Amino acid sequence: MLPTTAYPPPSQGNGSLSPRDAARHTAGAKRHKYLRRLLRFRQMDFEFATWQMLYLFTSPQKVYRNFHYRKQTKDQWARDDPAFLVILSIWLCVSTIGFAIVLGMGFVEMLKLFLWVVFIDCIGVGLLISTLMWVVANKYLMKHPSREYDVEWGYAFDVHLNAFYPLLVILHFFQLFFINHIFFINSEWFLGCFVGNTVWLIAIGYYIYITFLGYNALPFLKNTAILLYPFAPLVLLYLLSLGLGWNFTKGLCWFYKFRVQ
Repeated sequence: MLPTTAYPPPSQGNGSLSPRDAARHTAGAKRHKYLRRLLRFRQMDFEFATWQMLYLFTSPQKVYRNFHYRKQTKDQWARDDPAFLVILSIWLCVSTIGFAIVLGMGFVEMLKLFLWVVFIDCIGVGLLISTLMWVVANKYLMKHPSREYDVEWGYAFDVHLNAFYPLLVILHFFQLFFINHIFFINSEWFLGCFVGNTVWLIAIGYYIYITFLGYNALPFLKNTAILLYPFAPLVLLYLLSLGLGWNFTKGLCWFYKFRVQ
């Protein structure tokens, strides 16, 4: 079993930190280091971050094997290099601009859409999902609940980013080429609905699977297979949407336009 986070022994009345305070101090130090490196591009390993993004599509297990290695060498599961987040932000910026162009938005509308997508869809929803998964993992998925083991919040956020990247590329980039051309996803045609909803099925399926891999990689968690259960309602919703003619991409386009009015 890989080493896990171990807290220092309790204070003996000599002024040393309690286990909880020591853990908070350690987490704070790691967070400070991460945020400090966020402004130092020369210290970021963009090549390695790009490698991770590639393997999230082809072999996501390899990405999480690197998380194991980081735990062994640096005693933390979460990334200490913000390069992945920086590249993801660039993808988000470019794809959002592309979406705005496809939807025929002006500059002001494009700017509004960008702010909505970055601060609400990416950061806001990301923080919410990461915190929820962090609580669930620490409270319900621990093999042996103990203060000696915990799922780092930063790791939960990294898992979300890993899962969010393929979803972003599929829905916000790949799909752009088919919204008004070839399959005409944003139309009343059944073919457009079928292709568009299938793209959504693949994207959300990727998110669920990569999230599962992230928590399954932690040796002190149990019953992580329950994270795959959303696949069942996802497939049912997909079939129902085809039967009723619900075009998710068309709905997204309408929602984006409504946001910037």
